[in-house]
Amino acid sequence: MEWFTAPDYWLSRLIFQRALAAVYLVAFLTAALQFRALLGERGMLPVPRYVARVPFRDAPSVFQLHYSDRFFALCSWSGCLVAAALLAGVDGLLPLWAAMLLWLVPWLLYLSIVNVGQTWYGFGWESLLLEIGFLAVFLGNDRTAPPVLVLFLLRWVLFRVEFGAGLIKLRGDPCWRKLTCLDYHHETQPMPGPLSWFFHHLPKPLHKVEVAANHFTQLVVPVLLFTPQPIASAAACLMILTQLWLVLSGNFSWLNWITIVVALSAVDFSPVAAPPDLPPAPLWYEIVVLAVTALVLVLSYRPTRNLISRRQIMNYSFDPFHLVNTYGAFGSINRIRQEVVIEGTADEVPRADSDWREYEFKGKPGDPRRWPRQYAPYHLRLDWMMWFAGISPAYAGSWFGPLVERLLENDRDTLRLLRRSPFPPDSPPRYIRARLYQYRFTTWRELRATGACWHRTYIREFLPPTRLDVVAQGGRAHRR
Repeated sequence: MEWFTAPDYWLSRLIFQRALAAVYLVAFLTAALQFRALLGERGMLPVPRYVARVPFRDAPSVFQLHYSDRFFALCSWSGCLVAAALLAGVDGLLPLWAAMLLWLVPWLLYLSIVNVGQTWYGFGWESLLLEIGFLAVFLGNDRTAPPVLVLFLLRWVLFRVEFGAGLIKLRGDPCWRKLTCLDYHHETQPMPGPLSWFFHHLPKPLHKVEVAANHFTQLVVPVLLFTPQPIASAAACLMILTQLWLVLSGNFSWLNWITIVVALSAVDFSPVAAPPDLPPAPLWYEIVVLAVTALVLVLSYRPTRNLISRRQIMNYSFDPFHLVNTYGAFGSINRIRQEVVIEGTADEVPRADSDWREYEFKGKPGDPRRWPRQYAPYHLRLDWMMWFAGISPAYAGSWFGPLVERLLENDRDTLRLLRRSPFPPDSPPRYIRARLYQYRFTTWRELRATGACWHRTYIREFLPPTRLDVVAQGGRAHRR
């Protein structure tokens, strides 16, 4: 079938595949370095406890068959190794069928992690990586030209990501329609970046221009992805520029980067480099791609119905394999920023005037004088969930208590998630408390006078002083 392939997109495919491999590498590295404290056998939300109550059909994962911390580490580091091989272009050296199997490996491994990741993996970019990673399996390698249908399905993903985010804004917070959301967003977003303070202090008329441009990029430009070239390329490039603007303004894990990656697949790079002579696609490959396309189109029914619904939901998977999902972000914007600050003391009796020492997180605001840092595309999962805890204690119901227990134990794996613990490894605190503060960016005058980028005001107690009564039973600490 002559129509089946699009040779002009060979460079688009190459760039897309290498960029996707880089995102995979970051995702697996994040899992490998953080899982013990979050999901391990002694983690805050242990995988064994989860798989004991959730059947395989609802959360397919290799960890349903076997779990140990060593096995999870093996899977995570294996994912890093395969992603690095794909980044180096090993798939281009293999037969077509072997390259497809190689791309299938990171998808299966990351699906296994996400499906047991619980709250820590409940973010839209997890499903987005899985959906794009699944389609990448069928994009082929140097043994054949890129299939038109898979390129179309990648644009369908990009369309839903952008258009869904645009619709959820128009249907959500009125500030999006009034063009005023960016008066608050840069200050109240989950994890500000090094430039967020400056973005917040841009003139308000410019904020309105930013919001209007966002609406245009998310509600008008996505339709142009399905028009002929060079219009489709121009639309994709405009989306890439918008995502780079978001990269500068905050830390959104790999959400912006994976969106850029899928947009690259829609750019026609043939004027830059002429396509090489590629062999025709084998019949078995055409049949597989046609079958996958039919599957994706059938599974697209519910996400499409959700997209046009007035009760649109965002970041939801309708199937346990995350093949076709709904997306969206920031349908509502917080007007104030509330942060949970965790403190500990070594005093025998906790009092208001005790020596309370503050735990420092890597990314979330804490010390008002500490400037936000750039971590994205790396994902600080605990820091992100602490932001949700500041919005409502209900978001922290399943994991905050276990976090406090592990801080009282000076748990090594948990402390590795933090920037600094105020207590030596052999001298854990006797009590932990948590307090809720309102944070705001300082003004230019306050910054010059104090050097602090944040100003915080105490609101109320989040957790009263709590201690862990240690009982010598199997070498474990138990709360009474």
